[in-house]
Amino acid sequence: MNVASVQVEIKDDETKEQRIQRVESTLDTLEGYDLIVLPEIWATGYFSFDRYAEEAEPMDGPFVARFSAKAKALGVYLFAGSFIEKDGDELYNTSVMFDPQGRQIASYRKIHLFRYGSDEGKLLTRGEEITVVDTAFGKVGLATCYDLRFPELFRRQVDLGAELLLVTSAWPHRRLMHWNLFNQVRALENQCYLISSNCAGTTRGTLLGGHSQVVDPWGVVIASGGEQEAIVKAHIDLSQIAHIRETFPQLKHRVLR
Repeated sequence: MNVASVQVEIKDDETKEQRIQRVESTLDTLEGYDLIVLPEIWATGYFSFDRYAEEAEPMDGPFVARFSAKAKALGVYLFAGSFIEKDGDELYNTSVMFDPQGRQIASYRKIHLFRYGSDEGKLLTRGEEITVVDTAFGKVGLATCYDLRFPELFRRQVDLGAELLLVTSAWPHRRLMHWNLFNQVRALENQCYLISSNCAGTTRGTLLGGHSQVVDPWGVVIASGGEQEAIVKAHIDLSQIAHIRETFPQLKHRVLR
């Protein structure tokens, strides 16, 4: 299957609408792909904490509607990254996934909220449910940024049948070494493919890390972006997962569960 991770540059002089239009135009160039992945809170900008409340939307708001329509128009599975979801008095960092008919097939509210030099943990409510979704090509686990530091989340996803892990992110450049390490290790230890989409650019004084990746079940990076806006493209073969897990059955050798 052909996959693409869209590494979006966050520009402080752009409005939410301008950035959405720019990303929609980028998506229109990606016909023929089976799966496209977008970053974390890319429309508002993760570090634009002062805009969270103002730009929050309900699940039936325009962000979800527009990317549902885009998935249908392209005939692609689209993991549209995350947005600030408003549900009653609560705000969440919520990612959404659509099938090629434009149907919303999954959502995930970020469980591990970041609090180190970030207002995310003050402004948002953490999610509580692990998300693994059925697709035409297998089961897919959804995760967001800081989740990468918590291996138990991904192991739970594997226990629920996940073979492909999707990570939406706004990871800073100053911890790029951690980002690269976690992308590879989460794929390797769970014998899954992993596709991540990270933001790029400098926003609110923070340089974002870029380096969106496609990693195979051996932990090998088969495609990666640099530090600028980019589209990371790869061909992956999910049928290889069963073979790898059978010939090197580390998951079967687990003692602690």
